[in-house]
Amino acid sequence: MHLDVVTLRDFYYDSDLGRLVQRSLQGRLRSLWPNVRGMNVVGFGFAVPFLRPFLAEAARTLCLMPAQQGVCPWPPDGPNLAALVEETLWPLPRGFADRILVAHGLETCERPNALVEEIRRVLAPGGRVVCVVPNRSGLWARRDATPFGYGRPYSAHQIARTLAGHDLSVERETGALYMPPSHRRPWLQSGALIERAGQRLDLQRLAGVRIVEASLQVCITPQSGLRETARARLNVLGGLAPAPRPAASLVTAELR
Repeated sequence: MHLDVVTLRDFYYDSDLGRLVQRSLQGRLRSLWPNVRGMNVVGFGFAVPFLRPFLAEAARTLCLMPAQQGVCPWPPDGPNLAALVEETLWPLPRGFADRILVAHGLETCERPNALVEEIRRVLAPGGRVVCVVPNRSGLWARRDATPFGYGRPYSAHQIARTLAGHDLSVERETGALYMPPSHRRPWLQSGALIERAGQRLDLQRLAGVRIVEASLQVCITPQSGLRETARARLNVLGGLAPAPRPAASLVTAELR
């Protein structure tokens, strides 16, 4: 189930909880990608709240939004870098993206394997993709008060298996959103403290979302068989012994 782009935009930019989530995930992503200078960074789903730190640094920054969700102009203070696309058919050439960020995209996709295959096609050799998905064992996937309560939540094994089926190997995994998914003031005021404690203790099973970074594995297919035939008889003994000859008695017997 895809949420409307207006609902997603209102959560991240017009609610205190959404702005807290935005700051938390921006910090986690920045720790994974400390330097994207000169790279092509592509977001898919509703990734615009987390792409802002990379906007001035990357060579190109684009955000692709699925047609089922809708699109909004982004950034609001510059030329538009967002586009409406078919979720499994991106208008980008093969190997274009050095970094891909998927947020509010994989868990709501009706054909997740086709989406991951499209990510693999667009990702450059050695490139990295980060998927932000609801954690199956976390509180955020069990409440629909936030966008993370919709769609298909993932466990660590499930997301790793989904990516591995398309030559994407998990490099790093972390969690975020350890605070309760509540709009109440006491929880909002203590949210940053709870978040720091959860990250320090690395309580990924209790995290609201899983942040998984994977890289594209480029394999060289081994060539089988010989391309050229032997043109001369191989001398196995290498001159250490005379070449064997049939016994004279056997030759005489065959002539008879």
